[in-house]
Amino acid sequence: MSVTYIDAIHQAMDELLKEDEKVFLYGEDIAGVFGGAFKATKGLAEKYPGRVLNAPIAEDAIMGLAIGAAIGGMKPIAEMQFADFGILALNQMCNNAAAHYFRTGVPLNVTLRMPCGGTPGGGPYHSQMVEALFAHFPGVHVFTPATVADAYYMLKQAVQIPDPVVFLEHKFLYRWLKADTWVDPTPLPIGKARIARPGRHATVVAYSAMVPEALKAAEELAAATGYLLEVVDLRTVKPLDMDTVLASVARTGRLLVVSEDYPWCGVAAEVVARVTADGFHLLDAPPLRLSSKESPVPYHPDLWKAHRPHSADIVAAARYLLSL
Repeated sequence: MSVTYIDAIHQAMDELLKEDEKVFLYGEDIAGVFGGAFKATKGLAEKYPGRVLNAPIAEDAIMGLAIGAAIGGMKPIAEMQFADFGILALNQMCNNAAAHYFRTGVPLNVTLRMPCGGTPGGGPYHSQMVEALFAHFPGVHVFTPATVADAYYMLKQAVQIPDPVVFLEHKFLYRWLKADTWVDPTPLPIGKARIARPGRHATVVAYSAMVPEALKAAEELAAATGYLLEVVDLRTVKPLDMDTVLASVARTGRLLVVSEDYPWCGVAAEVVARVTADGFHLLDAPPLRLSSKESPVPYHPDLWKAHRPHSADIVAAARYLLSL
């Protein structure tokens, strides 16, 4: 029986609640039969009475309560129904939680789970990528798991870090991405990128739901042309493992960074800037970025497909990069 991305997240929360009495869950409609907007917490309120709590529709207040509980020694996992609404909690996370240790010397163990990214018909209020917003602020870790195993292990690791963590779960992956198990005999440490597919002609850096798209593109390009793309899964965008990225570029000489976020001031721009600054001598061609369009996310599924990078777009960008 296969395990889905959201199964792995559910399993991680179940184990965290079982293993540590300081852990509790707090979010909109996460208790009772509803189990959250995407059913990630279904059944946990009954299994752990008093530790899976419904919140008001007030994202700023949800984050504020989680911060207060963490100051008191608890390990809250707060959930936003959609990452778009998590912007309302940006003040609490980045002005209060992120700066707390710097101001007081007291660690703050709080995890913010947010379903991010687009799905067909999601539209502009339920489809955005917000990793760059939260990663901008010192003191915040930003996790972007792209595999079933990482969804499990990285959530368990997030709750053990004595710092604020933004845990971005791509909702397109929730039930689409499957594996035989969430168990990984050698899980990577936090802050370490993964070589998802080795190659030698160009490096494609991706994260979150763009990793499966990049892997599909690499397979299609190899079959059509024989060119081998090396796909690097960042796994976390804060911290950012530039050592792995630079080592890959040293092997291939070319770089394409793929992101579902808007192009302006995004993670893709940061990766390109750092490679240009620290690895310019490694490049045989100018580095490229491929991001979503500079517009709100459209509702219509066909427009959404045109707005967001897909494997065919990655293939086209890689072909251009390899022609330079």
